[in-house]
Amino acid sequence: MKLAKRLQSLMLGASLLAAGVPSWAVVDSQGGPAVRQLNFQPPVTKIAEEVYSLHNLMLIICLVIFVAVFGVMFYSIIKHRKSVGHRPATFHESTAVEIAWTIVPFLIVIGMALPATKTVVAMKDTSNADITIKATGMQWKWGYDYLKGEGEGISFLSAMSTPREQIVDVSKAKSDNYLIEVDNPVVVPVNKKIRIVTTANDVIHAWGIPAFSVKQDAIPGFVRDTWFRAEKIGTYRGNCYELCGKEHAFMPIVVNVVSDEDYKKWTEAKKKEMAAQADDPNKTWTVDELKQRGEKVYAANCVACHQANGKGVPGAFAAVDGSPVVLGPKGPQIDILLNGKGGMPPWKGVLSDTDIAAVITYTRNSWSNKAQANIVQPAEVLAARK
Repeated sequence: MKLAKRLQSLMLGASLLAAGVPSWAVVDSQGGPAVRQLNFQPPVTKIAEEVYSLHNLMLIICLVIFVAVFGVMFYSIIKHRKSVGHRPATFHESTAVEIAWTIVPFLIVIGMALPATKTVVAMKDTSNADITIKATGMQWKWGYDYLKGEGEGISFLSAMSTPREQIVDVSKAKSDNYLIEVDNPVVVPVNKKIRIVTTANDVIHAWGIPAFSVKQDAIPGFVRDTWFRAEKIGTYRGNCYELCGKEHAFMPIVVNVVSDEDYKKWTEAKKKEMAAQADDPNKTWTVDELKQRGEKVYAANCVACHQANGKGVPGAFAAVDGSPVVLGPKGPQIDILLNGKGGMPPWKGVLSDTDIAAVITYTRNSWSNKAQANIVQPAEVLAARK
Protein backbone atom coordinates (compact mmCIF):
# COMPACT_ATOMS: atom_id res chain seq x y z
CA MET A 1 0.00 0.00 0.00
CA LYS A 2 2.79 2.45 0.92
CA LEU A 3 4.70 1.54 -2.24
CA ALA A 4 1.60 2.12 -4.35
CA LYS A 5 1.05 5.54 -2.78
CA ARG A 6 4.71 6.43 -3.34
CA LEU A 7 4.50 5.41 -7.00
CA GLN A 8 1.26 7.39 -7.36
CA SER A 9 2.95 10.46 -5.88
CA LEU A 10 5.93 10.11 -8.23
CA MET A 11 3.65 9.69 -11.23
CA LEU A 12 1.68 12.81 -10.22
CA GLY A 13 4.88 14.80 -9.87
CA ALA A 14 6.10 13.61 -13.26
CA SER A 15 2.79 14.50 -14.91
CA LEU A 16 2.87 18.00 -13.37
CA LEU A 17 6.40 18.57 -14.61
CA ALA A 18 5.43 17.30 -18.05
CA ALA A 19 2.52 19.72 -18.06
CA GLY A 20 4.84 22.59 -17.28
CA VAL A 21 3.68 23.06 -13.69
CA PRO A 22 6.62 24.31 -11.56
CA SER A 23 7.76 22.39 -8.49
CA TRP A 24 8.54 24.23 -5.27
CA ALA A 25 11.34 23.55 -2.82
CA VAL A 26 10.16 22.33 0.56
CA VAL A 27 11.91 23.75 3.64
CA ASP A 28 11.65 23.24 7.38
CA SER A 29 8.78 25.15 8.98
CA GLN A 30 9.72 27.41 11.87
CA GLY A 31 8.31 25.70 14.95
CA GLY A 32 6.58 23.08 12.81
CA PRO A 33 7.44 19.92 10.86
CA ALA A 34 10.87 19.50 9.30
CA VAL A 35 11.88 17.92 6.00
CA ARG A 36 12.51 14.16 6.42
CA GLN A 37 11.74 14.39 10.13
CA LEU A 38 11.87 10.93 11.71
CA ASN A 39 11.33 11.65 15.39
CA PHE A 40 9.41 14.05 17.62
CA GLN A 41 9.86 17.79 17.24
CA PRO A 42 12.57 19.23 19.54
CA PRO A 43 10.98 19.64 22.99
CA VAL A 44 10.72 23.12 24.52
CA THR A 45 8.98 22.21 27.81
CA LYS A 46 9.96 19.91 30.69
CA ILE A 47 6.95 17.72 29.98
CA ALA A 48 7.92 17.43 26.31
CA GLU A 49 11.45 16.42 27.35
CA GLU A 50 10.03 13.72 29.63
CA VAL A 51 7.73 12.46 26.88
CA TYR A 52 10.65 12.35 24.46
CA SER A 53 12.76 10.37 26.97
CA LEU A 54 9.87 8.00 27.68
CA HIS A 55 9.38 7.44 23.96
CA ASN A 56 13.04 6.47 23.55
CA LEU A 57 12.96 4.27 26.67
CA MET A 58 9.89 2.37 25.45
CA LEU A 59 11.47 1.84 22.06
CA ILE A 60 14.61 0.42 23.67
CA ILE A 61 12.60 -1.91 25.92
CA CYS A 62 10.52 -3.12 22.98
CA LEU A 63 13.68 -3.65 20.91
CA VAL A 64 15.32 -5.70 23.68
CA ILE A 65 12.17 -7.84 24.03
CA PHE A 66 12.01 -8.28 20.25
CA VAL A 67 15.64 -9.37 20.00
CA ALA A 68 15.37 -11.72 23.00
CA VAL A 69 12.14 -13.43 21.93
CA PHE A 70 13.05 -13.84 18.27
CA GLY A 71 16.64 -14.75 19.16
CA VAL A 72 15.43 -17.65 21.35
CA MET A 73 12.87 -18.65 18.72
CA PHE A 74 15.33 -18.78 15.82
CA TYR A 75 17.99 -20.46 17.98
CA SER A 76 15.49 -23.17 18.89
CA ILE A 77 14.37 -23.62 15.29
CA ILE A 78 17.95 -23.94 13.99
CA LYS A 79 19.59 -25.95 16.80
CA HIS A 80 16.70 -28.32 17.49
CA ARG A 81 15.51 -29.12 14.01
CA LYS A 82 14.61 -32.65 13.00
CA SER A 83 17.28 -32.83 10.27
CA VAL A 84 20.09 -32.89 12.86
CA GLY A 85 18.48 -35.68 14.86
CA HIS A 86 16.51 -33.81 17.51
CA ARG A 87 13.23 -35.28 18.65
CA PRO A 88 10.23 -33.40 20.09
CA ALA A 89 10.19 -32.94 23.87
CA THR A 90 7.70 -35.08 25.76
CA PHE A 91 6.93 -32.75 28.69
CA HIS A 92 3.56 -30.99 28.79
CA GLU A 93 4.11 -28.26 31.37
CA SER A 94 6.78 -26.52 33.42
CA THR A 95 5.94 -24.67 36.60
CA ALA A 96 9.19 -22.70 36.48
CA VAL A 97 8.57 -21.51 32.92
CA GLU A 98 4.97 -20.52 33.69
CA ILE A 99 6.08 -18.54 36.75
CA ALA A 100 8.84 -16.87 34.74
CA TRP A 101 6.62 -15.79 31.85
CA THR A 102 4.14 -14.35 34.34
CA ILE A 103 6.55 -12.48 36.59
CA VAL A 104 8.94 -11.14 33.94
CA PRO A 105 6.25 -9.35 31.83
CA PHE A 106 4.70 -8.01 35.04
CA LEU A 107 8.03 -6.48 36.08
CA ILE A 108 8.52 -5.04 32.60
CA VAL A 109 5.07 -3.41 32.64
CA ILE A 110 5.71 -1.96 36.11
CA GLY A 111 9.07 -0.62 34.97
CA MET A 112 7.39 1.08 32.02
CA ALA A 113 4.33 2.31 33.91
CA LEU A 114 6.07 4.04 36.83
CA PRO A 115 7.91 6.79 34.87
CA ALA A 116 4.96 7.16 32.46
CA THR A 117 2.49 7.63 35.33
CA LYS A 118 4.67 10.33 36.88
CA THR A 119 4.64 12.28 33.59
CA VAL A 120 0.91 11.82 33.01
CA VAL A 121 0.11 13.10 36.52
CA ALA A 122 2.31 16.15 35.89
CA MET A 123 0.49 16.76 32.59
CA LYS A 124 -2.82 17.04 34.44
CA ASP A 125 -1.62 19.46 37.12
CA THR A 126 -3.02 22.78 35.85
CA SER A 127 -2.93 24.49 39.26
CA ASN A 128 -1.12 27.77 39.99
CA ALA A 129 -1.13 28.95 36.38
CA ASP A 130 0.29 32.40 35.60
CA ILE A 131 -2.07 32.92 32.65
CA THR A 132 -5.32 31.15 31.72
CA ILE A 133 -6.50 31.16 28.11
CA LYS A 134 -9.75 29.68 26.81
CA ALA A 135 -9.45 28.08 23.37
CA THR A 136 -12.80 27.58 21.63
CA GLY A 137 -12.84 25.37 18.55
CA MET A 138 -15.28 26.18 15.79
CA GLN A 139 -15.62 25.20 12.16
CA TRP A 140 -12.95 26.09 11.15
CA LYS A 141 -10.98 28.47 13.31
CA TRP A 142 -10.06 29.03 16.96
CA GLY A 143 -11.36 31.66 19.34
CA TYR A 144 -9.11 32.76 22.22
CA ASP A 145 -10.08 34.53 25.44
CA TYR A 146 -7.45 35.51 28.02
CA LEU A 147 -9.31 34.79 31.26
CA LYS A 148 -6.73 35.35 34.02
CA GLY A 149 -3.29 36.83 34.45
CA GLU A 150 -1.57 39.56 32.48
CA GLY A 151 -3.58 40.21 29.34
CA GLU A 152 -6.93 39.39 30.96
CA GLY A 153 -9.78 40.58 28.77
CA ILE A 154 -8.02 40.07 25.43
CA SER A 155 -10.16 38.16 22.94
CA PHE A 156 -9.69 37.37 19.25
CA LEU A 157 -10.26 34.82 16.49
CA SER A 158 -7.43 32.93 14.83
CA ALA A 159 -7.90 31.52 11.31
CA MET A 160 -5.60 30.05 8.71
CA SER A 161 -3.91 32.79 6.67
CA THR A 162 -2.66 30.72 3.72
CA PRO A 163 -4.29 32.31 0.64
CA ARG A 164 -7.03 30.16 -0.86
CA GLU A 165 -5.49 30.40 -4.34
CA GLN A 166 -2.40 28.52 -3.08
CA ILE A 167 -4.67 25.66 -2.05
CA VAL A 168 -6.77 25.35 -5.21
CA ASP A 169 -4.08 26.20 -7.79
CA VAL A 170 -1.09 23.82 -7.95
CA SER A 171 0.82 26.32 -10.08
CA LYS A 172 0.93 28.89 -7.27
CA ALA A 173 4.07 29.11 -5.16
CA LYS A 174 3.51 27.83 -1.62
CA SER A 175 4.65 29.70 1.47
CA ASP A 176 7.17 28.09 3.82
CA ASN A 177 4.42 27.60 6.41
CA TYR A 178 1.77 26.46 3.92
CA LEU A 179 -1.48 25.49 5.73
CA ILE A 180 0.08 26.03 9.18
CA GLU A 181 0.05 29.85 9.38
CA VAL A 182 -2.61 32.02 11.01
CA ASP A 183 -3.65 35.66 11.03
CA ASN A 184 -3.75 36.00 14.85
CA PRO A 185 -1.36 33.72 16.76
CA VAL A 186 -1.58 33.08 20.50
CA VAL A 187 1.09 35.08 22.32
CA VAL A 188 2.48 33.99 25.71
CA PRO A 189 5.52 34.92 27.81
CA VAL A 190 8.47 32.56 28.15
CA ASN A 191 8.93 30.51 31.35
CA LYS A 192 5.36 31.15 32.56
CA LYS A 193 2.79 28.44 33.27
CA ILE A 194 0.01 28.77 30.72
CA ARG A 195 -3.28 26.99 31.36
CA ILE A 196 -5.36 26.27 28.25
CA VAL A 197 -9.08 25.71 28.83
CA THR A 198 -10.70 24.03 25.83
CA THR A 199 -14.29 23.83 24.61
CA ALA A 200 -16.07 23.96 21.24
CA ASN A 201 -19.00 25.67 19.56
CA ASP A 202 -20.10 22.90 17.21
CA VAL A 203 -18.25 19.57 16.93
CA ILE A 204 -15.30 17.98 18.70
CA HIS A 205 -11.98 19.67 17.99
CA ALA A 206 -8.57 19.19 19.65
CA TRP A 207 -5.96 21.81 20.58
CA GLY A 208 -2.33 20.74 20.48
CA ILE A 209 1.28 21.79 19.94
CA PRO A 210 3.76 18.90 19.39
CA ALA A 211 6.78 20.84 20.69
CA PHE A 212 4.93 21.32 24.01
CA SER A 213 3.63 17.70 24.14
CA VAL A 214 0.17 19.19 24.56
CA LYS A 215 -3.04 17.80 23.06
CA GLN A 216 -6.48 18.31 24.57
CA ASP A 217 -9.91 17.63 23.08
CA ALA A 218 -12.33 20.56 22.80
CA ILE A 219 -15.85 19.18 23.26
CA PRO A 220 -19.12 21.14 22.90
CA GLY A 221 -20.77 21.59 26.30
CA PHE A 222 -17.69 20.47 28.23
CA VAL A 223 -14.64 22.25 29.61
CA ARG A 224 -11.27 20.48 29.57
CA ASP A 225 -7.86 21.90 30.39
CA THR A 226 -4.14 21.38 29.88
CA TRP A 227 -1.00 23.44 30.41
CA PHE A 228 2.53 24.17 29.24
CA ARG A 229 5.55 26.25 30.24
CA ALA A 230 7.66 27.05 27.19
CA GLU A 231 11.34 27.53 28.02
CA LYS A 232 12.48 28.85 24.67
CA ILE A 233 11.40 31.96 22.77
CA GLY A 234 10.08 31.18 19.31
CA THR A 235 7.10 30.25 17.16
CA TYR A 236 5.46 26.83 17.58
CA ARG A 237 2.83 25.25 15.37
CA GLY A 238 0.10 22.64 15.70
CA ASN A 239 -3.27 21.71 14.27
CA CYS A 240 -6.74 20.59 15.22
CA TYR A 241 -6.25 16.88 15.93
CA GLU A 242 -9.85 15.69 15.61
CA LEU A 243 -11.63 15.12 12.30
CA CYS A 244 -13.98 18.09 12.59
CA GLY A 245 -15.36 18.41 9.06
CA LYS A 246 -14.37 19.11 5.47
CA GLU A 247 -12.07 22.03 6.42
CA HIS A 248 -10.32 20.03 9.15
CA ALA A 249 -6.96 20.30 7.42
CA PHE A 250 -7.23 24.10 7.41
CA MET A 251 -7.44 24.73 11.16
CA PRO A 252 -3.86 25.40 12.33
CA ILE A 253 -2.68 26.61 15.74
CA VAL A 254 0.28 28.97 16.20
CA VAL A 255 1.78 30.04 19.53
CA ASN A 256 4.39 32.80 19.74
CA VAL A 257 6.53 32.57 22.89
CA VAL A 258 8.06 35.96 23.64
CA SER A 259 10.00 37.70 26.41
CA ASP A 260 8.18 39.28 29.36
CA GLU A 261 8.86 42.76 27.98
CA ASP A 262 7.57 41.90 24.50
CA TYR A 263 4.51 40.21 26.00
CA LYS A 264 3.66 43.35 27.97
CA LYS A 265 3.96 45.42 24.79
CA TRP A 266 1.73 42.96 22.92
CA THR A 267 -1.01 43.04 25.59
CA GLU A 268 -1.04 46.84 25.62
CA ALA A 269 -1.21 47.01 21.83
CA LYS A 270 -3.90 44.31 21.64
CA LYS A 271 -6.13 46.07 24.17
CA LYS A 272 -5.79 49.36 22.27
CA GLU A 273 -6.66 47.54 19.05
CA MET A 274 -9.74 45.96 20.64
CA ALA A 275 -10.86 49.32 22.02
CA ALA A 276 -10.47 50.94 18.60
CA GLN A 277 -12.48 48.18 16.94
CA ALA A 278 -15.29 48.24 19.48
CA ASP A 279 -18.52 49.49 17.90
CA ASP A 280 -21.39 51.37 19.46
CA PRO A 281 -24.36 48.99 19.07
CA ASN A 282 -26.72 51.99 18.98
CA LYS A 283 -25.05 53.50 15.91
CA THR A 284 -27.21 53.57 12.78
CA TRP A 285 -25.44 52.23 9.71
CA THR A 286 -26.29 52.64 6.03
CA VAL A 287 -27.05 49.63 3.84
CA ASP A 288 -23.81 50.05 1.90
CA GLU A 289 -21.72 50.25 5.09
CA LEU A 290 -23.29 47.08 6.47
CA LYS A 291 -22.99 45.23 3.15
CA GLN A 292 -19.30 46.12 2.85
CA ARG A 293 -18.54 44.93 6.36
CA GLY A 294 -20.88 41.96 6.06
CA GLU A 295 -19.06 40.70 2.97
CA LYS A 296 -15.84 40.50 4.98
CA VAL A 297 -17.57 38.73 7.88
CA TYR A 298 -19.17 36.26 5.45
CA ALA A 299 -15.83 35.55 3.75
CA ALA A 300 -14.10 34.95 7.08
CA ASN A 301 -16.78 32.86 8.79
CA CYS A 302 -19.48 31.58 6.43
CA VAL A 303 -17.98 30.90 3.03
CA ALA A 304 -16.55 27.48 3.94
CA CYS A 305 -20.06 26.04 4.42
CA HIS A 306 -22.37 28.25 2.39
CA GLN A 307 -19.89 28.95 -0.45
CA ALA A 308 -18.98 32.32 -1.99
CA ASN A 309 -21.99 32.16 -4.31
CA GLY A 310 -24.38 31.44 -1.43
CA LYS A 311 -25.42 28.08 -2.89
CA GLY A 312 -24.23 25.98 0.06
CA VAL A 313 -23.35 22.29 -0.26
CA PRO A 314 -26.37 20.11 -1.22
CA GLY A 315 -27.09 17.54 1.48
CA ALA A 316 -24.66 19.13 3.93
CA PHE A 317 -25.00 22.92 4.24
CA ALA A 318 -28.07 24.95 3.38
CA ALA A 319 -28.03 27.54 0.60
CA VAL A 320 -28.26 31.20 1.60
CA ASP A 321 -29.17 32.36 -1.89
CA GLY A 322 -32.95 31.99 -2.14
CA SER A 323 -33.28 30.76 1.44
CA PRO A 324 -36.78 31.19 2.95
CA VAL A 325 -35.13 32.24 6.21
CA VAL A 326 -33.11 34.98 4.52
CA LEU A 327 -36.02 36.15 2.37
CA GLY A 328 -38.48 36.10 5.28
CA PRO A 329 -38.81 38.24 8.42
CA LYS A 330 -35.46 39.19 9.92
CA GLY A 331 -36.29 38.04 13.47
CA PRO A 332 -35.83 34.29 12.79
CA GLN A 333 -32.58 34.91 10.91
CA ILE A 334 -31.19 36.95 13.81
CA ASP A 335 -32.18 34.17 16.21
CA ILE A 336 -30.43 31.50 14.11
CA LEU A 337 -27.23 33.56 13.90
CA LEU A 338 -27.23 34.14 17.65
CA ASN A 339 -28.27 30.71 18.92
CA GLY A 340 -27.60 28.33 16.04
CA LYS A 341 -29.89 25.67 14.63
CA GLY A 342 -29.21 22.15 13.37
CA GLY A 343 -25.69 22.16 11.93
CA MET A 344 -25.42 25.94 12.28
CA PRO A 345 -23.29 26.88 15.33
CA PRO A 346 -24.25 29.82 17.61
CA TRP A 347 -22.32 32.98 16.84
CA LYS A 348 -23.38 35.16 19.77
CA GLY A 349 -20.15 34.47 21.63
CA VAL A 350 -17.97 34.88 18.55
CA LEU A 351 -19.27 37.82 16.50
CA SER A 352 -20.23 41.28 17.73
CA ASP A 353 -23.70 42.75 17.32
CA THR A 354 -22.41 44.87 14.45
CA ASP A 355 -20.81 41.90 12.68
CA ILE A 356 -24.00 39.83 12.95
CA ALA A 357 -26.12 42.74 11.71
CA ALA A 358 -23.68 43.29 8.85
CA VAL A 359 -23.56 39.69 7.66
CA ILE A 360 -27.36 39.37 7.81
CA THR A 361 -27.74 42.57 5.80
CA TYR A 362 -25.18 41.28 3.30
CA THR A 363 -27.00 37.97 2.79
CA ARG A 364 -30.36 39.72 2.42
CA ASN A 365 -29.01 41.97 -0.34
CA SER A 366 -26.72 39.64 -2.30
CA TRP A 367 -26.96 37.17 -5.19
CA SER A 368 -30.64 36.85 -6.17
CA ASN A 369 -31.88 37.79 -2.70
CA LYS A 370 -34.11 40.77 -2.09
CA ALA A 371 -35.65 40.37 1.33
CA GLN A 372 -38.65 42.29 2.64
CA ALA A 373 -36.65 43.91 5.43
CA ASN A 374 -33.23 44.13 3.81
CA ILE A 375 -31.31 45.92 6.57
CA VAL A 376 -30.59 44.90 10.16
CA GLN A 377 -29.10 47.37 12.63
CA PRO A 378 -26.78 46.31 15.52
CA ALA A 379 -29.37 47.56 18.04
CA GLU A 380 -31.82 44.91 16.78
CA VAL A 381 -29.25 42.17 17.38
CA LEU A 382 -28.50 43.57 20.84
CA ALA A 383 -32.21 43.50 21.69
CA ALA A 384 -32.50 39.90 20.48
CA ARG A 385 -29.68 38.83 22.82
CA LYS A 386 -31.67 39.84 25.90
